[in-house]
Amino acid sequence: MRNYLIKLHARVAERGATAVEYGLMVALIAIVIVVAVALLGGSLSGVFDKVAGSV
Repeated sequence: MRNYLIKLHARVAERGATAVEYGLMVALIAIVIVVAVALLGGSLSGVFDKVAGSV
């Protein structure tokens, strides 16, 4: 019974660690997207305005 409880506790701890890791990855990806949009937003707007003007 003790071995079962030890294994169960290890699985629960792994799930928690995995959830935290996925949360960190999602946060980093979101930060990269926000920074990319902020940096490229103005230049992309200009490109779209040129295309819209030529059409």
